[in-house]
Amino acid sequence: MSQEIHLPQGWEARWDGQSNAYIYVEQSTGRSQWEVPTQPSYGSSPAPQQSAPSSRPGRRQYPTAQIQQVYGGGGYDAQPQQQPITAPGYPDQGGAQQQPQYFTPGFGGQDAQQPSYGQQPQQPAYGGQQAPAYGQQGGYGGAQQQPVDQMNNQFQQMNMGYQGQGQAPNHGGPQLHSIQTVNLIGMQPDVSGLDAPPPPSLLPPNASVTASPHIQPDPSYQRCTLTSMPTTQSLLNKSKLPLALVMAPYRSFRESDGDDPVPVIEDSVIARCRRCRAYINPFVTFIEGGNRWKCCMCGLSNEVPQLFDWNQVENKQADRWARKELNHSVVEFIAPTEYMVRPPQPPVYAFVIDVSQQAVQSGMVAVAARTILESLDNIPNADKRTKIAIIAVSTSLHFFSLPVGATEASMLVVSDLTDVFLPKPVDLLVNLTESRPAIESLLGKLSDMFQDSHTVGNALGSALQAAHQLIGKIGGKIIALTATLPTLGEGVLKARDDPKLLGTSKESSLLNAASSFYKTFAIECSKQQVAVDMFLFSTSYTDVATLSCLPRYTAGQTYLYPGFNASRSEDAIKFATEFSKVLAMPIGLEAVIRVRASRGIRMSAFHGNFFIRSTDLLALPVVPTDQNYVIELQLEDDIKGSFVVLQTAILHTTCYGERRIRVITQAMPTTDSISELYGSADQVAIATYLTNKAVERSMSHSLDDARNTITNKLGDMLSVYKNQVTSSAGASAQLAVPDNLKLLPLLCCALVKHVGLREGASIPPDLRAYAQCLLTTLPCQSLIPYIHPRFYSLHNMPPEAGNPGDDGIIALPPALNLTSERLERHGLFLIEDGQNIFIWVGHEAVPRLIQDVFDLNSYGELQGGKTTLPLLDNPFSQRVNNIIAKTRELRRGVYRPHVYVVKSDAEPALRSWALSLLVEDRMDHMSSYAQYLTTVKSKVSLYV
Repeated sequence: MSQEIHLPQGWEARWDGQSNAYIYVEQSTGRSQWEVPTQPSYGSSPAPQQSAPSSRPGRRQYPTAQIQQVYGGGGYDAQPQQQPITAPGYPDQGGAQQQPQYFTPGFGGQDAQQPSYGQQPQQPAYGGQQAPAYGQQGGYGGAQQQPVDQMNNQFQQMNMGYQGQGQAPNHGGPQLHSIQTVNLIGMQPDVSGLDAPPPPSLLPPNASVTASPHIQPDPSYQRCTLTSMPTTQSLLNKSKLPLALVMAPYRSFRESDGDDPVPVIEDSVIARCRRCRAYINPFVTFIEGGNRWKCCMCGLSNEVPQLFDWNQVENKQADRWARKELNHSVVEFIAPTEYMVRPPQPPVYAFVIDVSQQAVQSGMVAVAARTILESLDNIPNADKRTKIAIIAVSTSLHFFSLPVGATEASMLVVSDLTDVFLPKPVDLLVNLTESRPAIESLLGKLSDMFQDSHTVGNALGSALQAAHQLIGKIGGKIIALTATLPTLGEGVLKARDDPKLLGTSKESSLLNAASSFYKTFAIECSKQQVAVDMFLFSTSYTDVATLSCLPRYTAGQTYLYPGFNASRSEDAIKFATEFSKVLAMPIGLEAVIRVRASRGIRMSAFHGNFFIRSTDLLALPVVPTDQNYVIELQLEDDIKGSFVVLQTAILHTTCYGERRIRVITQAMPTTDSISELYGSADQVAIATYLTNKAVERSMSHSLDDARNTITNKLGDMLSVYKNQVTSSAGASAQLAVPDNLKLLPLLCCALVKHVGLREGASIPPDLRAYAQCLLTTLPCQSLIPYIHPRFYSLHNMPPEAGNPGDDGIIALPPALNLTSERLERHGLFLIEDGQNIFIWVGHEAVPRLIQDVFDLNSYGELQGGKTTLPLLDNPFSQRVNNIIAKTRELRRGVYRPHVYVVKSDAEPALRSWALSLLVEDRMDHMSSYAQYLTTVKSKVSLYV
């Protein structure tokens, strides 16, 4: 049904076939717009600036206001005071028709009054009766178009009165964190606080252009050691607090945890600042009637892309405020061709498998081959482009030709280990789908092919070079599985685990690479977009410190299986489970990570598995899920704005062949108050930062220096807090900390007693080096339990523990403090750190308990050690097994912890291992938590 439109004088309507809509053109000036004009032509008068959008699809008229020139803020900092004006053709609240009145600075109309910071403007907040709620129909240009001043409010002051995530209520000025001082001396730590979220970022009310609750990233993606940014480097130095970003940008998506999927922007409209190259985000400012946007980092004015307000799928105008990049802090753009140096690479996997005598006899080869075979359907291969190569290595290199259409593989042996070459130009790296029959046949026979081998020796370095030659032109992942030290060819290693060095200042030499070959080779791999994962199996020294160089510089990961023996089902199941998860992991390929920040902030140091290609560009041939990175920040200039923005961009190729950019944007208010800095400190992020710094220190100096670094930095922070914040200078019987940092000393105590750093001459170098690999790569959700294990009492747990709740989620018992004082002679306890689970059984446990859990008649029949608990037909057994299963699912990552039964009066070595996780107790030469606090307190007193 058509409707007759009467145009004002001086206007004409022209049909635009491309957009299937009328364009209204002012005849005197030639300017055009999409909206039906309701005012006569300006004639010979100059047209108001910024009042008419261009005639391209997707551009609408947006109200304009004067902008404060502050490069810290998004939204509008000024608001015109106008009477409500309804959209053309729609009645106002009184039912009368009114003409549109667009406010343009400098062109007549009513005067604009600028409310001061924190002053409540007269317009209603976004989400009130006059503005559509987030995600609903309406807004600009829709059927429920709002009055212009309300649109100004919706556009400029989205968050006035909004108190969602990260927004400060409007109380006349910036809201500060309330600081509550706690005395740690004599106080038992509340370990449940380790799961608490970080202090909120109390942004000013006008920080974002939308009222979405998702404008700040979930801490599991990115968090900062401080949620308020100091305005000067001198203030930061004075506070002694670290300033660093902690991130796991490719965090796994788990629907069972209530994770929201990352919103994907599919229209290829990517708005970026022309100067600093930041991506448009919820904290930018729109100006000039919405035709331009001001960068929240450098302040440059940029043109809004032509199709930013256009729905390309439905070929109609879209609601700007519904765009995902203006409502979400974590988004993914599908990148156009200009973001590609070459077509997206396919997933490529080159398996290098040790087939020496020890590897075959341990069962590693058989389990690995069977796991790869059973995982062929789970390896990312949605577009049927995935490629695979398999190289077996002992004293020679064994290549396998897997031609298309063949049902059997043929083996080609190369004995020249010094000048590695490929024996055949084709069929060694093959398409998984096309060569599936030959691949399946090979994997089914691989272990038997070398079953009778008595070869002792491993040319791992040469095999890695061969794999690099195979896949280097494409890129991909080398997955190396080895059970012996490389003893032949390139990269030969020798056993260097001299017991005389353990516990001395020279022990740190065992934590550094013994050969430069592996670091040099890793850098070459990184240049060719090749990552390396290392799976290490051995009953003797494996030199984890050297071989882990490969994953460290190529964004891979190291996995260690000490004493692996596949005849123990627990060993075979653990490896097969973790290996299959790694193979099925939806990795990102040929990635780079760059962090941008508001003017005055720069990145100063980087920690994690990657190669630093330039001063601020991190190269990752593969982006594994749930791997953590730490980036230290410095302030080059004083910060002027009311808040700052940090933005992480990860350009990568998905394993499904799409080039994407994941963008994580985080905003933080600024402060010149040292008290506010302490109130905004994030204890989990600080502990993660200290962990990475301590591991770095242990390798460059000594383990003793690493432990002292942790304690000294903690003492520095608490000394400043005592003297500058609490104003209680002088000797005191208290150890004062802000409530939000009350568990940081406990985490520091646990860290200095962790197997990766603790004092002692009995820790094998491989175990220590592997622990340091985990300390520097685990995401916070897994790192904190790895440092500070979880401790549960099972024999007297609440009735709901171990049973599924109404939501189907298994409830865990309340966590206990990590002290042996909680152990009872008749009890059953669980201690876990994400890598191992210990079931502690008291020697006076009643026979009924033993029967219900272990299906044995008495405590005397129980055998300690690695085990699998039986699932028995009684409620208590089912609850205990549910808790173990839930514990294994709890952490992000591929790890499947072993279960060890620990009898309280037997197996001294196993008993000591389990008790070493109770970090509040005194252990060997290491102090208890109470003694550690006394040490910290003495340092605080010295700094007075």
